[in-house]
Amino acid sequence: MLAACSVGSPYRKPEIPLPNAWDATNGTGNPASAADPSTWPAADWWHRFGSSQLDDLIDQAQRANDDLAAAMARVQEADAQLRIAGAPLLPTIDGAAAATRERAQVTGGGFSVFNEFSPVLTASYELDFWGKNRAARDAARALAVASRYDRQTVALTVISSVATTYLQALELHERIDVARLNLENGRKILRGLAFQQQVGTATGLDVAQQDTAVALLDAALPPLEQQFRQTVYALAVLVGKTPESIEVNDGTLNDLKVPQVVAGLPSELLMRRPDVAEAEQQLVSANADITVARAQLFPSITLTASGGYESDVLASLVNPVNRIYAVSAGLTQPIFHGGALRGQLAFSKARYTELLSDYHKTVLTALDNVEGALVAARQTAVQQERQSEAVAKARRAYEFAQTQMSAGTINVLTVLNTENALYSARDTLVQVQYSRLQALVDLYTALGGGWQEGKTG
Repeated sequence: MLAACSVGSPYRKPEIPLPNAWDATNGTGNPASAADPSTWPAADWWHRFGSSQLDDLIDQAQRANDDLAAAMARVQEADAQLRIAGAPLLPTIDGAAAATRERAQVTGGGFSVFNEFSPVLTASYELDFWGKNRAARDAARALAVASRYDRQTVALTVISSVATTYLQALELHERIDVARLNLENGRKILRGLAFQQQVGTATGLDVAQQDTAVALLDAALPPLEQQFRQTVYALAVLVGKTPESIEVNDGTLNDLKVPQVVAGLPSELLMRRPDVAEAEQQLVSANADITVARAQLFPSITLTASGGYESDVLASLVNPVNRIYAVSAGLTQPIFHGGALRGQLAFSKARYTELLSDYHKTVLTALDNVEGALVAARQTAVQQERQSEAVAKARRAYEFAQTQMSAGTINVLTVLNTENALYSARDTLVQVQYSRLQALVDLYTALGGGWQEGKTG
């Protein structure tokens, strides 16, 4: 009967039209490979990169990351708030006991000394006639569920951040190796030119030009080393350690596997993104808050009962003749609160409208994330293939130039040009490899990282 008197409206899931499939060409003009709608990334998707060090770093982050620990604490806070919000649905029972010894003057002179003992239990219960207390509990319950989705969102962000930072550290380490190899090769050419100058087959200008090239290669190293150290320090913070606690000196991007990621169907994305689920639970809570605010405008009915014993002799305290009790009912109707109650109702409605817009934006952002990540994954794969060809051609040109310079058929300027082209091509290839792997991490993240609704532990 009380449920039928609720003054609120039941929550209805917003209807947002979704595309039937992802962009068929991924923005490239070429058809994308067909996706199996039943296949999504696994929850432990990072294992597919085949790096034991990455696996270990993510395991450390899951155990020691501070953002993740804070998110878990927020779950506990929300559970406690749910317990608090549900309490008004049950009666409150309080116990009290008093013992009094009193000396009073009696008529005619003299004094009388007497004792009084009175243990009492008091129970109070507010009839939830308009559904106010149930709605408050439902709002808190939705927030508790949302806190779990928030934890999953934070976990996904932490894992993807660790993967991204680790890949960036590998990229910078490899770029440093490329720069050092090119520096050593440049010094080797410089020594050869210096010898040729001594025997008269090279000029001082040739030596000076190569000396300048070597100096530029040497100057390019410190910024890369600085970025590498800063990236490793950031990785340490993500796994909950001090900056000097970890090192990333082994392995290259070439050692990693390039996993294939299947995107499934857009309609399933809403069950695969914890941030979307969290946004909806916020909406559920706001809808319940409207019911709470509206119910505040109606009368509240409170039942109160108390019972116990009262006696001037402790030995006969629990005698039935000393029993006392009281039962009462009260009705409170708000009359004038300066517009506060209706203001709260208007606020709750506006809050719901705000969160509805946030939910709509979250869904659209999720779709955009996946589409963008699909394009990036495809384009960077094509770019890496073409950049590998460019490196191979630059290496052949450099080898030809060295051979012809030894034969005396070209000057050192041609060698320098081919050398610079090879260095630039190799450095760019490392960056493209990183971009491709980064795009795959972004795609895993955009797809919810293997999470799905119902897995909120």
